[in-house]
Amino acid sequence: MKKIIAFLTIILLFGCYPKNETHEPVVKWASTATPTKPNRVHKAKNVILMVGDGMGISQITAGMIKNNNKLNLERFKIVGLHKSYSSNNLITDSAAGATAFASGIKTYNGAIGVNDKKENCKTILEECEASGMATGLVATSTIVHATPASFIAHQPSRKMYEAIAADFLETEIDLFIGGGKKYFDRRETDERNLYEELRAKDYYVSDYFTENLSEIKFDPKKNFAYLTADDDPLPVASGRDYLYGASRVATGFLRAHSKGKGFFLMIEGSQIDWGGHANDANYIITEMLDFDKSVGAVLDWAEKDGETLVIVTADHETGGFSVNLGSTQDSLVTEFTTDYHTAEMIPVFAYGPGAEMFGGIYENTAIYNKMKKAMGL
Repeated sequence: MKKIIAFLTIILLFGCYPKNETHEPVVKWASTATPTKPNRVHKAKNVILMVGDGMGISQITAGMIKNNNKLNLERFKIVGLHKSYSSNNLITDSAAGATAFASGIKTYNGAIGVNDKKENCKTILEECEASGMATGLVATSTIVHATPASFIAHQPSRKMYEAIAADFLETEIDLFIGGGKKYFDRRETDERNLYEELRAKDYYVSDYFTENLSEIKFDPKKNFAYLTADDDPLPVASGRDYLYGASRVATGFLRAHSKGKGFFLMIEGSQIDWGGHANDANYIITEMLDFDKSVGAVLDWAEKDGETLVIVTADHETGGFSVNLGSTQDSLVTEFTTDYHTAEMIPVFAYGPGAEMFGGIYENTAIYNKMKKAMGL
């Protein structure tokens, strides 16, 4: 009897397991569970892309230390990293980097809105215009510099400033603010006066010679062009002070012009990069803090609006900048490895509808696709 009982017990014990001994119960449970539905992305009516040109982790760190260990960038809860290389070089330049953001393609260094074959590529700004949205560009460089140019122009070389300026007339961009007045009204390659051509297209055109940006009364029926310098704007340490105000003006202006259809705006803190090229830590820090102040203004606006996706990133890092041993909050010990760009991955910060897509590590071209998905284009 004892042998029979023991035999039945063994049969019952082994009968509790599936015949496939390698099929673990946890896997079987997972395969029979109801699949988790992917998170739905709430559509963003507006997208604001802020580019701190040349801004890597060390530039952010130095600015944070010198600002009592605090930046507006800390308000973002979603942070990712993008891979910045271009199609022909591990080290990208601003033209290829911005074209990746604007058109979702890898292209060669120096390319403005064109692919490796020098064929025009539609930009997100142009796609938003085509869908009836309002659009804008703001920069602390000339407005025809590589980063803003890549969103609106199509030229084989970033140095073709007058050709890039002429491309502004090929769109219906609602607002642009930046330097480079001479490329519009005193051109060397032709006799065109783009100032007057813009006015003929019913733009309100002004500049820093004529009136202060903060004092302008906007005509809601007119697009707006404002040139902040004849050539390159001054560094912020030398008196340039318009980025914060221009960022606030642009958001309100574009919402009014969007007629409820939303807008796309690119804002560039251009001269963080120039401080890196100059191997000048103070130049980097003052430009970084000016950019971060504008980030704060945009975030404040987006938090009240509730329908705006804000992305902050850089095209590349410049200078191989580091904050080294011996640094204090009052005195940073810094070093540079180059006066050009580096290949390090670049941080991406996101807030608002669709922000969750920007976590993780991805190609710089993915920023274009994520922005389009967030807007439902």
